[in-house]
Amino acid sequence: MKLNVNNPVTIPAEKLKPFEGHPYKVQDNEEMNNLIESIREQGILSPLIVRPLENTANEYEVISGHRRLHAAMKAGLETVPAFIYDISRDEAAVMVVDSNLHREHILPSEKAFSYKLKYEALKHQGKRTDLTSEQIAPKLTTELIAEQDGTSKDTVKRYIRLTNLISELLDLMDKNKIAFPVGVELSYLDEDKQYTVLGLIEELDCTPSYAQANRMHKDFLAGSLTDASIEEMLSADKPNQIQTYKIPQESFDRYLSKFRSNDERNAYLLKACECYERELKRKRDRGAR
Repeated sequence: MKLNVNNPVTIPAEKLKPFEGHPYKVQDNEEMNNLIESIREQGILSPLIVRPLENTANEYEVISGHRRLHAAMKAGLETVPAFIYDISRDEAAVMVVDSNLHREHILPSEKAFSYKLKYEALKHQGKRTDLTSEQIAPKLTTELIAEQDGTSKDTVKRYIRLTNLISELLDLMDKNKIAFPVGVELSYLDEDKQYTVLGLIEELDCTPSYAQANRMHKDFLAGSLTDASIEEMLSADKPNQIQTYKIPQESFDRYLSKFRSNDERNAYLLKACECYERELKRKRDRGAR
């Protein structure tokens, strides 16, 4: 492994490409805005880590620093400082994961695809710096990842299972609307059944409990899971479930069709109720005079 340890080089931002298939979301949010402002004021304090892209003319793949690169380009920088690692893609994949897994905020989907990326890289690479190829069999790869990340191999396997979820269900996990154990159970369903679950989550405004997701998993493996049985499960009351009110959608279509999400529709209805309550209060006050 060759590294410009003491002398980071300046590279045109246009010559830097994101690591293909990297699992981390670069989002334009408040945290990104703070990073952009910091870079405008102080520049990039920690150089990126990149590797030369094969079969290109002086182009590089980012290993560490995707957010810094995005912020730098937003801040108007044309060049960025970077250390260049002359390493293979498999070695780079491991570094991509190791440089991000211990971030303060990491989404379930990011961790899931991180573990999968590292698993596949290690399995393909067949070695790591302190082990010979004879010492690392594919069946031990999850153990190595778990050891390096300070977790259990079962946890690693369960996160990798999440990569079988459709993106919409993963997004609900990232928003803390589906619990990790529930997501793992749902990942055993095929794509069609997962979309059935997603549609019912939106229609019934509910999420599966662990018991429901586990039953779906078992019924699917047994070949007895149907769309009707999924709907029956999700329509059932759950222990400690918060009471909700269900009104036929067509009653509100002309008012709510402009909103895309349930959150927006719920906020509109709540605001309408508050406005109507104020109007009733004004009428009561006038009547009491």
